[in-house]
Amino acid sequence: MSISCRYAAQCCARQLSARSAAPIRASSSILQQQRMTRRYNSTEAAASTNPKISAIVDQISQLTLLETADLVSSLKTRLNIPDLPVGGFAAAPAAAPAAAPAEEEDAAPAAAEKTLFTLKLQSFDAGAKPKIIKEVKNLLGLSLVDSKKFVESAPKQMKESVPKDEAEKIVATMKELGAVVVME
Repeated sequence: MSISCRYAAQCCARQLSARSAAPIRASSSILQQQRMTRRYNSTEAAASTNPKISAIVDQISQLTLLETADLVSSLKTRLNIPDLPVGGFAAAPAAAPAAAPAEEEDAAPAAAEKTLFTLKLQSFDAGAKPKIIKEVKNLLGLSLVDSKKFVESAPKQMKESVPKDEAEKIVATMKELGAVVVME
């Protein structure tokens, strides 16, 4: 197991070439031609689908790293794509500013029946701390260390703009584990 696959393949190739050199060279050249043909066909099929897209792909492939970063940032601003954090769990708070103007317009109906809630971890039972840390880790997509810090810093806001059904499920789950979660 200590030798690499490449080294083992080279040793096998040398042994076989000592026995019959011509057929191996011919078969390796055939394999190389087949690979090139497949590669050529795959790019040809992608290019033949839409010439406009293939031209864009060609232009993007010639960009430097800095130019590509500028392209990505300008596309995000033009298409209104929010920056997502690495954990990906904060996608819901990013949607909150977009929903804010709608709530301001319909302030009276929104006050009558609230559909989106903010969940806040108020306190927890010290004996159930490991279970709560695991649940927070699963809910928020944090690492174990970050989940531990999050739980220890209670009271702290868990999630924003959570639908009522999901919020009630989270509150019930956390209550079973020994934590006090408030829907605001």
